[in-house]
Amino acid sequence: MALFVIKCDNTLSYFIFTFSLKSHMKYALVDNIKSEATKGLSGNCPICESRLIARCGEIKRHHWAHKSTRNCDPWWENETDWHRKWKDYFPKDWQEVIHKAVDGEKHIADVRTPQNLVIEFQHSRIDPEERRSREKFYNDMIWMVDGTRLKRDFPRFLKGMQNLRKTKKPGLYFVDFPYKCFPSTWLNSSAPIIFDFLGTDSVEAPSDLRTILYCLYPQIEDGTRILACISREAFIEEIKKGLMFKKQHKTENESTNRNMSINSMKRGEPTHYYDPRKNRIVKKWRF
Repeated sequence: MALFVIKCDNTLSYFIFTFSLKSHMKYALVDNIKSEATKGLSGNCPICESRLIARCGEIKRHHWAHKSTRNCDPWWENETDWHRKWKDYFPKDWQEVIHKAVDGEKHIADVRTPQNLVIEFQHSRIDPEERRSREKFYNDMIWMVDGTRLKRDFPRFLKGMQNLRKTKKPGLYFVDFPYKCFPSTWLNSSAPIIFDFLGTDSVEAPSDLRTILYCLYPQIEDGTRILACISREAFIEEIKKGLMFKKQHKTENESTNRNMSINSMKRGEPTHYYDPRKNRIVKKWRF
């Protein structure tokens, strides 16, 4: 429900409208074939199998919507241009994949790789309980967070960078005070979180700090976090090759959590690091 107040001739008029949120999807099943929305088509929802209609206007991106007000996947949020841009970097078969648990629970993963790594693109604020549920359900997953939603997030990150401590590996940093750098909503996540502070903007200067992706790894034993700086191109390429964020299983002979966390990052080599003398992120050259 929404309340709108309109002032006309010094008189306040109140109008109450009710509306329901319908989930917008990129794909539907048309004759059991995964298809994008095209004017005049109708399809079926891959989750609930109910009828979907193609919304193909001139303002919003073409998408599928349920004919009724039903939202069959409570975790699904309406897509922004940012969602669609990121999903389009990956093959069609990886996008909007049904992930089914042993007990029959089903949800639509934004992207799922052949290695069963799930990438969830999150623009809107997420309830901590839902975040925990999704991490438990998908198990092997990473978050990609739109860091442009709130204007204060990137300035806070820039200010918090002065608290980063270098590790022995260029491009990796210890984050002693993560709350000074990142939104508190994400600090207790059990999955890696990648912050995209560029969004759908474009910048010409390659030294602009927003061109880099910042991956915050889960908390290690003393409360310290580790941050990796990765270029967009390297992230996309290594995900496609199945080289990043492989699931590791702890054994009795493994070293401490801190060493495991650092060693596990070798498959996702940082491509940039922060140079305090230049006060910017610079590319890590390899020879």
